[in-house]
Amino acid sequence: MRGSARTLVAANVGGRSELVEIWLPDDGYWIFRPVIFTETKLTGAFIVDIDAREDSRGFFARVFCQREFMEHGLNPVVAQANVALSRMKGTLRGLHFQFPPVAETKVVRVTRGAILDVIVDIRPESPSYLQHVCVELSASNHRALFVPERFAHGFQVLEKDTETTYLMGEFYTPRAESGLRYSDPALGIVWPLPVTEISAKDAAWELLEQVEPALRLRMLAADIE
Repeated sequence: MRGSARTLVAANVGGRSELVEIWLPDDGYWIFRPVIFTETKLTGAFIVDIDAREDSRGFFARVFCQREFMEHGLNPVVAQANVALSRMKGTLRGLHFQFPPVAETKVVRVTRGAILDVIVDIRPESPSYLQHVCVELSASNHRALFVPERFAHGFQVLEKDTETTYLMGEFYTPRAESGLRYSDPALGIVWPLPVTEISAKDAAWELLEQVEPALRLRMLAADIE
């Protein structure tokens, strides 16, 4: 909704300071409301929150902006967008990743229900190599998680009929896909619920003690390149 007054504000556009003209709505709110980024303990992985403008209709908020992602050093490319419907509470998906040169970023958001989203740093050069972070994403908290390249990703469903969306930074490439076992003791992930549904493929990923040397080599090669 556009008001009756305009003003100029300074904005960082592509690394340059520019004046941007915006309308000031009559109720005093600015339409120019940025996405909120909070970096996790895993460098490059961000919780993404909205700054919702509410009125009698509900609210309106920005959930994605290429410029704002770039300003935080994040890859803003969206190659594909996916949606997953998980019917049963306790369903587990993951932990998935793609090897370089087609390692993928993800922006994960829940549009119905709730999940515990889990990411694992599999960058061998990283101080947080093989550490993980858990973030609850739900339709009610409107939160998203930005997953960098060379991270494994998975989640457990906390409510039935949960719908999860992904913005993917790379095309799905079957020859490059791989995964980590969700129950691998080397990862130490504590899932909140008993697992009610999981694919045979996800249940059978090899343990780190079997694949970690090869994983490290393939991920390090990407860093060297």
